[in-house]
Amino acid sequence: MNLPTWVTLSRLLGVPFLLYGLHHPTIALRWLSLGIFLLCAGTDWLDGYLARKLNQVTELGKFLDPLVDKLLVLAPFLALVELGQLPAWGVFLILARELTIAGWRVNPSLQGGTTIAGANGWGKIKTVSQIAAISLLIAPLPETWRVTTLVAFWLSVALTLISGAIYLLPQSVESTGRTLEGDR
Repeated sequence: MNLPTWVTLSRLLGVPFLLYGLHHPTIALRWLSLGIFLLCAGTDWLDGYLARKLNQVTELGKFLDPLVDKLLVLAPFLALVELGQLPAWGVFLILARELTIAGWRVNPSLQGGTTIAGANGWGKIKTVSQIAAISLLIAPLPETWRVTTLVAFWLSVALTLISGAIYLLPQSVESTGRTLEGDR
């Protein structure tokens, strides 16, 4: 357990507080939940930076970071479904993409024996769009913001699906000259 891994785990520790605040959605608790969410989301950048800067990239960290990211995003989305702010099927699309990519990453037989890279630019855009949507949805904004928050949510759903499709499309792996479909 190194410092970057502890930072990753600290992000996970924020999830119960976030869920508590959304389960009892007073204005003050919604603002507090927003602060917790943004703090936790900020640590996603911090743990990666520290791992690279301190040369402490580990297999445990590479496993925990995306898992904790998904829990941090899915927890508030599910709480917002419970509150009636989001349709469950929209959140299901995000969940389905995340599970598909996670399964793809851990099953080498699906990849034709190639190594799969981490998040690409589309994955990072997806993450930023999800963080923005969740932030807008958690914040106790006036009703006039309803359309804006829903547009942000549906944009994040679209970017989530696009990034998943791009990730699953055949990609070149420089070290072997092979693609996800195998030799061509």
